Amino acid sequence: MSYTSFTDIKSVKELNDFLADKSYIQGTSVTQADVASYKAFQKEFPYFARWFNHIASFTEEFNTVPAAKKEPKLVSAAEEEDDEDVDLFGSDDEEEDAAAAKLREERLAEYAAKKASKGPKPAAKSIVTLDVKPWDDETNLEELLANVKGITQDGLTWGGHSWVPVGFGIKKLQINLVIEDTKVSLDDLQQLIEEDEDHVQSTDVAAMQKL
Repeated sequence: MSYTSFTDIKSVKELNDFLADKSYIQGTSVTQADVASYKAFQKEFPYFARWFNHIASFTEEFNTVPAAKKEPKLVSAAEEEDDEDVDLFGSDDEEEDAAAAKLREERLAEYAAKKASKGPKPAAKSIVTLDVKPWDDETNLEELLANVKGITQDGLTWGGHSWVPVGFGIKKLQINLVIEDTKVSLDDLQQLIEEDEDHVQSTDVAAMQKL
């Protein structure tokens, strides 16, 4: 199937009907058939294609654009032919293209400024439950806890903790913490905790979720 001629509106309707249950002219991915149809339509209807693509760039702002001053007047083909006989303003296509390009650039600049005015997004954070295992039942757990909480970093906040029995009289420290993902590396944090070789045997991430 090929659609490369759009000399009348009927051919446009045929393509519209053809695409009712399809995303592409042929097959399940974009091919040169799609490119050919796109270029043929754009060649036959350059101003409509330019207008359509331009208005599509405002999709996110459709609910906030100003109301129309009045309903646009639909001009018949006969009236349009009469209008084409007289050029009141002496404008040409190049001037219209330049004006449209300038307007598009202004709109894009306004949109970028609007997004920038909202400020930066909040930092991505994670809440982590960390298991810290002591060497044995004779390990001083209060010293272990103090050494763990003694680690301070920008983007690290320690939370509540508990002691969880693991057998043979040994209890592991289970502690919650909140980290800013871009500032704190869990691997580096675990390595820092495990440097307390007098108290810490190993560490494990028991749970983790994004905030």
